[in-house]
Amino acid sequence: MDERALRALSRDVVRGLGMLAGRCGEVELSPVEAHLLIELEAGPASNQQLADRLRVDKSNSSRPLRRLAERGLIAWLDAVSDGRSKLAALTEAGRDWLGKLHAAMDADMERVLAQLDEAERARLEDGLRLYRRALRQAERQQGFLIRPLAAADNGELAALIRRVSTEYGLGEGCSFLDPQLDAMFQVYDRPDSRYLAVIGPDGRLLGGGGIAPLAGGEAGVCELQKMYFDAALRGRGLGRRLLRRLLDEARALGFRQCYLETTAALAEAAALYQAEGFVRLDGHWGDTGHGACEIAMARGL
Repeated sequence: MDERALRALSRDVVRGLGMLAGRCGEVELSPVEAHLLIELEAGPASNQQLADRLRVDKSNSSRPLRRLAERGLIAWLDAVSDGRSKLAALTEAGRDWLGKLHAAMDADMERVLAQLDEAERARLEDGLRLYRRALRQAERQQGFLIRPLAAADNGELAALIRRVSTEYGLGEGCSFLDPQLDAMFQVYDRPDSRYLAVIGPDGRLLGGGGIAPLAGGEAGVCELQKMYFDAALRGRGLGRRLLRRLLDEARALGFRQCYLETTAALAEAAALYQAEGFVRLDGHWGDTGHGACEIAMARGL
């Protein structure tokens, strides 16, 4: 599915849910007001906290909160830690309105789900979970860029690989001791190889990974090489995104399989590889020279 088709589906869902109508179901609340009440169900919160949760500007939550207070649905409390701050909290009337809102939304959802069998409902739930994960990761990745390695990146990349290797206690027999580490652009500047760098919002190189033909291996097999991430990148989903980009590059170059070697010290990396379809092998392939990497994995392309 292309991006335009997905955007069109998203617009249809928004219209189908009535989110452009200005009113939430049969309960006389605007969509923002309704979401504010739902967020306050978990407990009092400040205007800024609520704006952050709804991903809106503070000014766009201030007016709806004022309307909710005027209707007696919320009340403002002094924050215990800071008397100058105010926390919005549900009143009894607000809880009653929230109950009506939940009942109206549940009825709407029941009518929708009645059109689907159990298997279709499961597929819908899986798809929505994937979409939600993608939205959250896209937000966490804002300002980060994945691009081809440049010659000017050599020094930063070598320093990054040595720094991360030291952090994880990697020693001899691992790729950070390779003699070509200080000239990575030149190593991957070949028709059958690629190296992609991850650049942070401040322009610093914070990660990267490459593919190249497996040394001593069969034709059509590439190796995933020197994939390292600074701590600032971890938990943003950029590892998965970079890995998938590299596998796409490998397919475009005509490779049929991708091989890698790693170590138990890099547990997060091994878990990512497994989640992306790599299978652990009983033995090693080719002649990589990385004897300390006891885990060998591969997957088809």
